[in-house]
Amino acid sequence: MYEWILPSLKEILAESQSPLTECSSAKAEWQWRISLAATEHLLINSLVSAAPDTTQGLVLAAPAPLFSQPSLTQSLQSVTFTAKPFNPLALMPFEMPIPLETVEDAASHESVLRLLPADPLGTEQFCLVFTDKFRLVLVLAEQKNGQKTFLFSFEPEVVQQAWLAVGARVMLTNPDFYGDLDALVQKYAVVPPDYRTVMQFSQFLLQEFAEPEQYKENIPTPAPTPSVASASSRPDVELLQAFAHEVRTPLTTIRTMTRLLLKRRDLPANVISRLEVIDHECTEQIDRMELLFKAAELETSNSVKSTHTQLTPMSLDQVLQQSIPRWEQAATRRNLTLDVVLPQQLPTVVSNPTMLDRVLTNLIENFTRSLPAGSHIQVQVIPAGDQLKLQLSPQFQCKDTSKAPTPTTPPIRKALGQLLMFQPETGTISLNIAATKHLFQAIGGKLIVRQRPHYGEVMTIFLPLEVSAKQW
Repeated sequence: MYEWILPSLKEILAESQSPLTECSSAKAEWQWRISLAATEHLLINSLVSAAPDTTQGLVLAAPAPLFSQPSLTQSLQSVTFTAKPFNPLALMPFEMPIPLETVEDAASHESVLRLLPADPLGTEQFCLVFTDKFRLVLVLAEQKNGQKTFLFSFEPEVVQQAWLAVGARVMLTNPDFYGDLDALVQKYAVVPPDYRTVMQFSQFLLQEFAEPEQYKENIPTPAPTPSVASASSRPDVELLQAFAHEVRTPLTTIRTMTRLLLKRRDLPANVISRLEVIDHECTEQIDRMELLFKAAELETSNSVKSTHTQLTPMSLDQVLQQSIPRWEQAATRRNLTLDVVLPQQLPTVVSNPTMLDRVLTNLIENFTRSLPAGSHIQVQVIPAGDQLKLQLSPQFQCKDTSKAPTPTTPPIRKALGQLLMFQPETGTISLNIAATKHLFQAIGGKLIVRQRPHYGEVMTIFLPLEVSAKQW
């Protein structure tokens, strides 16, 4: 069989690098995750602003798409390789005239290609990135002893060999598609990356992702007493981290296939409507899983300072324009009304653009679940010295002004481990207040929760202003 003589990406990178110190599978998986996060940061910082339809790079990944940020999905051509192709018909209870073997043309931003069943590449997780500024390959694979290993390289020759190995598979299984894909790869020159690019990648690894305590090896430490046990020793935190990662992967695959189907022009309106619902639900849950993963990561790293180094001046107005429609949808689903009061001009704040929208949306979502139907929510944004204050407060409708206000009853919340809480009335599970405060702290902000007898919970978020905006 041809696939047996083709090298895997692990073999290509192993031949080009010095032997690495053996580490556990858990640590290799951790290295893979933080390197993908660093790659995402690098891409966001290096890609120039352009029209949404302008392709500025190519990403080849397996076994599922790796980047979900809109700024990246709109700018990058994405091709996913899988040994177990997803069946799009499983999503719909009705018949659809879609051949399962069809490969989307190279003009679309997302494509899915099949690997042969016996191909060893089908057991590897990998990412190849091609842009005008750099080429990069990352691989997480299993060794003969069963332990996993992580390897990566910016070397143009190594990345080119990795592409030749992947391209050979495409030529075998999808020869018509190979020419288009090879042309895309050749658009990006085989030149060494600028040293500043590699330095920036290293800074993302060192600054934002402090090594979790459970992966530090050969360092004898006394066993902590139950009262001072670190978060990294809590199995529920590690379980949540693994759970969030495992759920996100199939959801991302479903969303990718859904978006591929939505690009077809021969679908009836009712099919498009159902696919759009699937896409929306997948995106909502993917963002939720990524937030859970980040919360668990903060607990295991025991470090918030490293995240603060990635805070940048950003337009809050742009974030709110994208977020408010989703907040209104969350309120409408629970028969609530939402009123957002904004000043005529919003200043520039200092935060993490990627995380701020997710953390705010998660907070609004949880806030709406704690209120009875018919309630009204006011979101008010006002200046507060050198900070910007964003306040969420409930206002219950149909009150009789002739009677004294009736004290509100806080929702029942039961703790689930260190990070989660369960709300029996709604049957929902979400991050607890402590974990949510930790997330806000990680993105430069501060969350204060107060229980007011006649108004219910009032949540106030403070975000630091950019120095030049403090006179606003």
